[in-house]
Amino acid sequence: MRSRELDPSASPLDYYGYELRRARESAGLTLAQLGAIVFCTGSLIGQIETAARVPQRDFSERLDAALGTDGLFSRLVGLVLRSQLPSWFQPYAELEARAAYISTFQAQLVDGLLQTEAYARTVLGLRDRTDLDSRVAARLERQRILGRDEPPATWAVLSEAVLHQEIGDRHVMREQLAHLLTMQHRSWVTVQVLPFSVGAHAGLMGSFALLRFEKDPDIVYSEDFVQGHMTANPQAVKEGSVRYDQLQAAALSAEDSAALITRVMKERYGNEPTPRRDLA
Repeated sequence: MRSRELDPSASPLDYYGYELRRARESAGLTLAQLGAIVFCTGSLIGQIETAARVPQRDFSERLDAALGTDGLFSRLVGLVLRSQLPSWFQPYAELEARAAYISTFQAQLVDGLLQTEAYARTVLGLRDRTDLDSRVAARLERQRILGRDEPPATWAVLSEAVLHQEIGDRHVMREQLAHLLTMQHRSWVTVQVLPFSVGAHAGLMGSFALLRFEKDPDIVYSEDFVQGHMTANPQAVKEGSVRYDQLQAAALSAEDSAALITRVMKERYGNEPTPRRDLA
């Protein structure tokens, strides 16, 4: 049966599938032959070529090695995964990737840039598990900006409630808190915890983020239960900046925050990892 023809201009996913088929056929390989080389089934190759499945980064890197495509698919997969983010969030993700400074306050959850895969899977799968693998991969793809040679300076203030709100299970939470401690060792990442003892604080209205750029206007971003809201309005940015300064001042130092994270991790989630439930 003739496989359907893709319009490469329809979406990043269609373009990826179109280029994959073209590269495979140029190499004289069948679906099964290429699948054997990159350690997957020929059926999976066919599904990606017809835009029925979303490719992952490790798969793309193996394709480049197998087909000698000089990093083509490793570059394309970033666009593909970003296209899997909610449509209302994509403009923010594009700006986030260009920001020189990222400052976030989170009242209930670990910020997406600092989430582990298991934590992200639990959060994203709470209400809808459709295409969950692709949505998790898209969130993890956002985090690649922190590993760049020149990453954005990233500052996260987390309510202490974030540490105690058990997402997934004890193993997931222990892994997540350990990851926060690891991120603290990165020179461009700072994590502070806003303790319960502060009482009323400048973040009571909810989570928000500030993006600063080398040349473009600053952005303030917030979300409700439906979608996100982004503005460069100078008064809104000024208000967000003042609130964030107040939160930073009220939060524990990075060192004391790490000590609190460590204590909660041990006391609430155990010294040893607990058997992990299947979250897939």
